[in-house]
Amino acid sequence: MIRNPVTAESEEGGSAIEIGHHSTWEIAGFTVHADTITSTIIAGGVVIFLGLLLRRSASNEVPGKLQLAWEALVIWVNDQVESTLGRLNPFVVPLAASLFVFIFVANLLEVIPTDHKAPPPTADVNLTYALALIVIIGATVYGIRERGVKDYVKGFTEPYAIMTPFNILEEIAKPISLALRLFGNIFAGGVMLSIIAMLPFWLTPLPTVPWKLFGIFIGAIQALIFALLTILYFGMAAQGHGTGDHDDSPSADETDEDADEKSSAGAKTEKQLQPA
Repeated sequence: MIRNPVTAESEEGGSAIEIGHHSTWEIAGFTVHADTITSTIIAGGVVIFLGLLLRRSASNEVPGKLQLAWEALVIWVNDQVESTLGRLNPFVVPLAASLFVFIFVANLLEVIPTDHKAPPPTADVNLTYALALIVIIGATVYGIRERGVKDYVKGFTEPYAIMTPFNILEEIAKPISLALRLFGNIFAGGVMLSIIAMLPFWLTPLPTVPWKLFGIFIGAIQALIFALLTILYFGMAAQGHGTGDHDDSPSADETDEDADEKSSAGAKTEKQLQPA
């Protein structure tokens, strides 16, 4: 278990803000962060509840508000992916959308007063590293399945063999940067809210509500960034290093006759649009 305890002392010598302090459990000789596990279970439970609620109320005729919101999110993300990376495996976008919802719900715990019993789990670097490893390992397996082991390994030598160490270093840095980006922003947001709450009224004339709304906004942005980077890493794994263009050329299943028919249809449409 990775620990990051830092304590800010007040002038009287007491502990004013305990940063990185977690209540712990001892399980089979391992020390685990009890508060992080509790808040992760809460966030996961909320996501599962929303999923079951969506499944129960899903309808093709009269979709509910929750269904419309979820479909709008998935469609928007899918359009962004296809416009930049091309068509990926159908499971990639729902995976990223699910990660977005889970991380956003987890980040919302930051603005709920729980007396440190259920802090945002994304403010614990252990959870963010776990999420990042899930994404990177999943992207690696996906890339190998799409390209084969030989072609995937060969991708580390592109565009030149001399770039191989840098490509390997990039792969190692991906989970670290993905985890620390999410952890750092949520962790810093919690510290900011704690410091503002301790300041005297004459220094903070505004109530803490605007700052909590700002924290919600930051939590949503970080969840979105994590989800988009997840899609990007899956796309890079499938296409190889240094490539981001998708192939718009006719597929092998398309015959010359089909191509001629499309060309004739296009010429006919252009002729119809010309003024008489």
